[in-house]
Amino acid sequence: MRRRTKIVATLGPASDDEKTLRKMIKAGLDVARLNFSHGEEADHRRRAAALRAAAAHLGRDVGLMGDLQGPKIRIKRFENGSVNLDDGAPFFLDSTLGLLEGNQHGVGVALDTLHEDVSGGDILLLNDGMITLTVDRVEGTRIHTTVVNGGILSDHKGINLKGGGLSAAALTDVDRANIKLAAELQLDFLAVSFVRSGEDIEEARRLFRAAGGNGVIVAKIERTEAVENMDSIIDAADVIMVARGDLGVEMGYAELTGIQKRLIAATRSQYKIAITATQMMESMIQNPIPTRAEVSDVANAVIDGTDAVMLSGETAVGEYPVEAIRSMASVCIGAEKYPNQAGLMGQRSDDKFELVDEAIAMAVMYTANHMDVKAIIALTESGSTTRWMSRVRSDIPIYAMTPYDATSRRVALYRGVYPVQFEILETDRDHLYAAIFETLLSKELVAIGDLVIFTKGDLKGVSGNTNAMKILQVKA
Repeated sequence: MRRRTKIVATLGPASDDEKTLRKMIKAGLDVARLNFSHGEEADHRRRAAALRAAAAHLGRDVGLMGDLQGPKIRIKRFENGSVNLDDGAPFFLDSTLGLLEGNQHGVGVALDTLHEDVSGGDILLLNDGMITLTVDRVEGTRIHTTVVNGGILSDHKGINLKGGGLSAAALTDVDRANIKLAAELQLDFLAVSFVRSGEDIEEARRLFRAAGGNGVIVAKIERTEAVENMDSIIDAADVIMVARGDLGVEMGYAELTGIQKRLIAATRSQYKIAITATQMMESMIQNPIPTRAEVSDVANAVIDGTDAVMLSGETAVGEYPVEAIRSMASVCIGAEKYPNQAGLMGQRSDDKFELVDEAIAMAVMYTANHMDVKAIIALTESGSTTRWMSRVRSDIPIYAMTPYDATSRRVALYRGVYPVQFEILETDRDHLYAAIFETLLSKELVAIGDLVIFTKGDLKGVSGNTNAMKILQVKA
């Protein structure tokens, strides 16, 4: 059984050498992530080049995603690197405090307006929710709090306001510089962190296009405001990432599973792509096998209908990057054996279609699911037709045949869609079919005698132009 759910994995020190990257690709890597929150520009350039070299060596189309840091609100630093906060102790936060002036009594914060966003009774969550502070009062820039749940607090840990509401803009000056870098590196995906609305996505897209970038935009849902505005964000974005770390802190972990299911369903209903991320196999940073809880977590996301699942520290800094991808792939295949998967659409028999390629895509999937069809073959410019197809419940592989490298890398993220490099050199119909079959047979993707459905458009170089389907039998 061929895996349909795609795997995104983060590059880092654990996966820097090309030999490891090749093993990761062989294990199932579909899209590699550059985390702009860590590392320098030279690191990102080097990793992008190494990933592309490894993919080219293996003849694989692997996408590259740049993930912007965003306005992650953090404390500054302590005189001695960390403090131990006792339950019930007073503690203050103050944006005017110097970089290294933090101590047992208080610490600086890297958001000048934090004091304007909070008031007495608010709950602040630090270090991914491990430390809880209750706001007592605000005096000028100084926020006086009481420690509710204490512990060790070290430099640069993040701050969240329970329930959301912090006013930091989605794009920082650092993000704007990294958008230009992402465009220069010709990244296939650009992930925008801590978005609040569709306007944040449109701004990122405008800046990316102005810098020469052609990749698609990923909206990371990790704020309360993003959940409240999910429809506008999904409408503006190409891909939605359920970023469960900060989201779980702000919304509460008890709500997280339900929110994940809502986001995946809403994303697929708008025919967009969904990624589920954060701590999916966290234990594999130190261990060669995942926990049973992690296996269930990944499987649950697959059954929800997510297009892709993502690894972070597991492949960036973990001891077992290849094993983590291999384990993730195995779990995905196991979960895909269950036919009644939520989040995957039926045939939309009562819907009206606004676009010709959408109508063709739905007709193809209806026909494929009611005949003994072994594969769907789509000649595609942009990959849009295969995206429509991938929204429909089916176990039939969809081969996106395209001459464009960018399209091949983009569709690598689509559930159940597999890129195949193919240059249209024949205009005669029979010769074209023969060339397609030769390519697919050489890759052992079909067999002689298989029934397949073929789609194409009339005009070369025009996206969204698919207007025909044909049922064919594979011939030598």
